[in-house]
Amino acid sequence: MDEQTRQATRQWTLAMPVVSAFVTSAVRDFSARDDVLQEIAIAVIEAFPRYDSSRPFIGWALGIARNQVGLYLRRQRRDRLVFDEYVLVNVASAFEQVTSEESHRLDVLSDCLRSLEGRAKELCALRYQEDLKPAAIAERIGMSANSVAKALQRIRDQLRECIERKAACEGVT
Repeated sequence: MDEQTRQATRQWTLAMPVVSAFVTSAVRDFSARDDVLQEIAIAVIEAFPRYDSSRPFIGWALGIARNQVGLYLRRQRRDRLVFDEYVLVNVASAFEQVTSEESHRLDVLSDCLRSLEGRAKELCALRYQEDLKPAAIAERIGMSANSVAKALQRIRDQLRECIERKAACEGVT
């Protein structure tokens, strides 16, 4: 591997959590999100020789991500929720300002989500991956909507405590 590819890989590895969060905010389909993220990674590596190292890499990578997400969304025009270019620019700008501490908290959240088991994992998947409301979840799994809402609140509290506990152990606030 040549030095330029090595440097591009290092920079991409640092920027990927922020870019991934940006893509997740714009692409609702999780399998499509992974495909878009792979396309962005390829585009970043291929375009790296044109990267101006005097500018922030994350901002540059988010520009490429914005273009790739735009391409994906144009192909998905039939979907009811499609962001226009103005929205993508603003969302990318917001993600560019995400601090490394906030990015670390997202990583910790992923760890905490993986620790969920059983009904908690199922409820989270239905609510946040399938984007179902408590009433629809209740209908699907045979609970009352109120019970689902309360269970989701307890799960969110559990995740918040997990994040705070891991942050305290690592000395991060």
